[in-house]
Amino acid sequence: MTLDFSAVFLLIGELAVLAVLVVLVVALILLALTLLSIRSGRLYFPNLLRPGLTALEGVMRALFKAVGLEDQEMLAFFVTLGNTMNAQAFAEVPVDERAIFLPQCLRNARCPADLTPEGLRCKRCGRCTVGEAIRVLETLGYRVFIVPGSSFIKRMVKKYRPRALIGVGCLAEVKEGLEMAERLGLVGMGVVSLKDGCVETLVDWNTLYDVALLGLPPSSVPEDLHLPADE
Repeated sequence: MTLDFSAVFLLIGELAVLAVLVVLVVALILLALTLLSIRSGRLYFPNLLRPGLTALEGVMRALFKAVGLEDQEMLAFFVTLGNTMNAQAFAEVPVDERAIFLPQCLRNARCPADLTPEGLRCKRCGRCTVGEAIRVLETLGYRVFIVPGSSFIKRMVKKYRPRALIGVGCLAEVKEGLEMAERLGLVGMGVVSLKDGCVETLVDWNTLYDVALLGLPPSSVPEDLHLPADE
C-alpha cells in the first residue's frame, strides 16, 4: 500500500487552518467579553475570560491594540479579573497563613530602614505612612514584608509557606505577581499603587485594608484599631 503524501499534507493543512480559525473565533469572543466587561464595570463569564486571556495573551494583546485598548487598560483588567476570581478563596484562608508584600518605593526618600535577610526592616520613624500601615496589618495577624528585590518574594514564600498573599505595586508588577502566585499554588490578591516610579510612590491604604480584611470576622478586629488615612 502506497502512502499518499499529498493527501496527508492536505489534511495537515486543513487541520492547521481549522485550528487558526478556532483560535481566532475564541479570541474574538474573549475580546468582546473583555470590552463589554470594561465598559459596563462588571465581569462577564470570568471563568472563561481568565484561562482564555492567559492562554492567548499574545493574540489578545494584538487584538486589544487593534481596537485601541491601551496596555494600561489591559493590565488593569487582568488585575481586576484576577482579584475578582481569587477573592472568595482568599477570604477562606486564615490570616496567619497570609502574607503582604510592600514595594520599597513606598517609603520616604530619607528612610532609615535596615536591609535584612527578610527585607527592609521599618523603624517606624514617622517620615511616611508605611510604618503605621505595617502596625495595623501586623495587629490583624499578617506577616508583612518590604520587598528589596525581585527574588525576595519567592524566598519568603519558600521559608514561611503562606497560602495566600497580597502584593502591592504598579500595574505590571501586580499582574506578574498574581501570575507568580498562581504558579506557586497560592491565592494572590493585588493592590495597584496610585503613583508609579522608584521613589516615594503612593498607595490607597484603605483599598489595601479592604483586601486585608476579607474573610476576617469582626470579632477578630480590635475595637481600638484605627486605620490610618492615606498619605
